[in-house]
Amino acid sequence: MGIKLVLLIVFFAVMVGVGLYSRRHTRSVDGFVLGGRSVGPWLTAFAYGTSYFSAVVFVGYAGQFGWKYGIASTWIGIGNAVIGSLLAWVVLGRRTKVMTQHLHSKTMPDFFGARYGSKSLKITASVIVFIFLIPYTASVYNGLSRLFGMAFNIPYTYCVIVMAAFTAVYVILGGYMATAINDFIQGIIMLIGIVVVIGAVLSGKGGFLHAVQTMAQIPSDVPLTQGQPGAFTSFFGPDPLNLLGVVILTSLGTWGLPQMINKFYAIKDEKAINTGTVISTLFAVVVAGGSYFLGGFGRLFDSPAIHDEATGAVVYDSIIPFMLSTLPDILIGIVVVLVLSASMSTLSSLVLTSSSTMTLDLLKDNVMKNMSEKKQVITMQLLIVFFIVVSVVIALNPPTFIAQLMGISWGALAGAFLAPFLYGLYWKGVTRAAVWASFIAGVGITVSNMFLSYISSPINAGAIAMVAGLIIVPVVSLVTPKVKREMVDEIFSCYDERVTITKKRSLNVDQV
Repeated sequence: MGIKLVLLIVFFAVMVGVGLYSRRHTRSVDGFVLGGRSVGPWLTAFAYGTSYFSAVVFVGYAGQFGWKYGIASTWIGIGNAVIGSLLAWVVLGRRTKVMTQHLHSKTMPDFFGARYGSKSLKITASVIVFIFLIPYTASVYNGLSRLFGMAFNIPYTYCVIVMAAFTAVYVILGGYMATAINDFIQGIIMLIGIVVVIGAVLSGKGGFLHAVQTMAQIPSDVPLTQGQPGAFTSFFGPDPLNLLGVVILTSLGTWGLPQMINKFYAIKDEKAINTGTVISTLFAVVVAGGSYFLGGFGRLFDSPAIHDEATGAVVYDSIIPFMLSTLPDILIGIVVVLVLSASMSTLSSLVLTSSSTMTLDLLKDNVMKNMSEKKQVITMQLLIVFFIVVSVVIALNPPTFIAQLMGISWGALAGAFLAPFLYGLYWKGVTRAAVWASFIAGVGITVSNMFLSYISSPINAGAIAMVAGLIIVPVVSLVTPKVKREMVDEIFSCYDERVTITKKRSLNVDQV
């Protein structure tokens, strides 16, 4: 217990220290929200990765999908690395940085308002962010409950409150820069922790080859491969179609999540984007690939401890904590800090995104006129406290409706925002009507499915919502009135200006 407590005390002390160090960056709105748009590639890449992978992934998703798909669940981690990190940086990174800086937009709703010349789009987008990020924020705490119960035998309530309090302190003190620096530290912990844990767990089962041989003998309980041994060690697992849906949602979904995209707003320059692409992809391979790979061996730990006493159903959130329960104290301490790191980094990103969106896109100029820079920063700091308090209340006693909403928040956000954001960066022909259609389809599909269940799972509903948006936006744009040509040409001129600047720099180098 002493080792675990020492690790936690050091961890929290470092987080607060970083917040105090970063206070000088919070004097302006740009500094508080985006770190002055001068964040380097290492900090940005780690901020992207740690915001991507929370305790929900390590404890919840890894346990759930590892149990369902076996070792093939590793494909989810690979998809996260290739689609969710590599392609996201390549396709979105440079253009997001250039256009948002040109439009002076600080949030995703702000981008929609400026890009499409519509204040109503900006306000609607901010409401969608507000509604769906709160339950997503509350879900971040869920991965900690059983893990802390196993490691410390302390009530979940205390764990949630302490974690929320420390997150609030360093985000309020240092804003985005404190979040980015802490994300870097937390990312290092996650990288080391996941490698150590995988080695220790597999070693306890006789090593990798022996663990795979044992997994191959387990008969499948999935309808498609009912009773067949070897399904959980096959290349695509026992249910490839649903596995593909998980890959799409958890990988492509990041392209439309405001807390992920704003990392490109804050990065220093285009050269940093190239470096950040490599770092972010490697981080995802290790953390996401490692988490799902570890979860793929969950059936080796089948025990009454991971089943509900009343129904006998598998409690997915119990699988990973039970796998780790036999590790030495020092390793359990590392795991606790690993999951805390994953959770606090995601939590800080979510509450900063929520507070900045509410302040800059909804309150400023609509509810509160003539807000000074100082007043905007103070309002965001107060809203950070508000969002954390609300998420704690929900996490401690989640109503059934909110518990369902947590599962679809990712799909609703990405389904609404991905297509109009992606097309808006590349195509001048996107219309306001098409953006409205994407908002309606993304939120409509995921929320209606929550009540009607006409799609097999919320994850598949989210994946379908994103694909639907990618089809709806160009189709609707072709048959609805265009945005004024002069405005669109001026917006896209930022790319032409950047190319001209680059050519001039090359010419100067040649002349020298």
